Amino acid sequence: MNETLLVNETTVPAPWIEASNGNTSLELFSELVEFAINPWDIMLCISGTVIACENAIVVAIIFYTPALRAPMFVLIGSLATADLLAGMGLILNFVFQYLIPSETISLVTVGFLVASFTASISSLLAITVDRYLSLYNALTYFSERTIFYIHMLLAITWGVSICLGLLPILGWNCLNDLSACSIVKPLTRSNVTLLAISFFVIFMVMLNLYFKICKIVCRHAHQIALQQHFFTTSHYVATKKGVSTLAIILGTFGASWLPFAIYCLVGEHEYPSVYTYATLLPATYNSMINPIIYAFRNQEIQRSIFVVFCGCFQTNLSYRSRSPSDV
Repeated sequence: MNETLLVNETTVPAPWIEASNGNTSLELFSELVEFAINPWDIMLCISGTVIACENAIVVAIIFYTPALRAPMFVLIGSLATADLLAGMGLILNFVFQYLIPSETISLVTVGFLVASFTASISSLLAITVDRYLSLYNALTYFSERTIFYIHMLLAITWGVSICLGLLPILGWNCLNDLSACSIVKPLTRSNVTLLAISFFVIFMVMLNLYFKICKIVCRHAHQIALQQHFFTTSHYVATKKGVSTLAIILGTFGASWLPFAIYCLVGEHEYPSVYTYATLLPATYNSMINPIIYAFRNQEIQRSIFVVFCGCFQTNLSYRSRSPSDV
C-alpha cells in the first residue's frame, strides 16, 4: 500500500521501479527531462535565423556593389553587419546552451550578443546623426570632412560595443556570486544597469535629433511653398510622409527595446525567467525590422537586389546619389 502511494505521488510507472532497481530507467528519464527545450529559446533561435538571413543579403549587396559606397550606405552596412552578428549570436547561444553547456562558452556568447546589439543600436544613432548632418549642412555634406567624421563615428561605435561585450568575459559577471546576477545571467545587475542607461541616453539623443530633422523638413517644405506662392498638395504629402517615416522609425525602435530596458532596471534575478524572455524577444524584432526600414526601402539597394536575384546583369545601371534623408 505504501509502495503504491509512493508511485502515485512521484508519478513514475511501476515497471520502471522493477527494472534494475529503477536506476537505469530513472537516469534515462532524468536525462530526457533535462534535455527538454525551452520554447522561448526556440523562438529566439528562429528570430536569430530570420535576422541573420535578412541582414546577410543587405551586407552582401552593399559589399559587392561598387556604386553603394556613399557614407549612408556604409552606415547601413554597419547596421546590417551588427544585426547579422546578433542573429548569429542568438543561433550560437541556442546551440551551445543545449549541446555544449559551459560557463566559459556562456560568457563568450553573452558577450558576443551584448557587443552585437550594442553595435546595432549605436549604428542606428550614427544613421540618425548622418541624416541630421545631411539636412543641416546640406551644402558641405558631400565632402572629405563628412567621410572622415563618418569613419570616426563608426570606429567609436564598434570600439565601444566591443569593449562592452568584453566586460563579462574579463570578469564583470556573477558566476562566483549568484546574488549579484541580473535578469540576464551571467551579467551582473550593475552591468545590465549600465547597458540600460546607455540605451536611454541613445534613445533620447535620437529623439532630439529626429525632432530637429522634422523641423528642418517642415521648414524646407514651407520655403519651397513660399517660392512657388502656394502650398501644393504634393508638398503637404511629402512633408506628411517624411514625418510619418520618422515616427515609424522612432516608434519601432522604442517599442522594441523600451520594455526590455525598463525591465533591466526594475527586474531581479529571482523573478520568473518568462518575464525576461517576454521582453527580450520583441527587442530582437528590431534587428529583424531594420533591413526593411533602412535597406529594402532604398531604391539603389532594391535595384541591386533585382539585378542579383533576377539575373538582369546590366553594366550601365545609373545610380543617383541621394542624401540619407531620402532613405
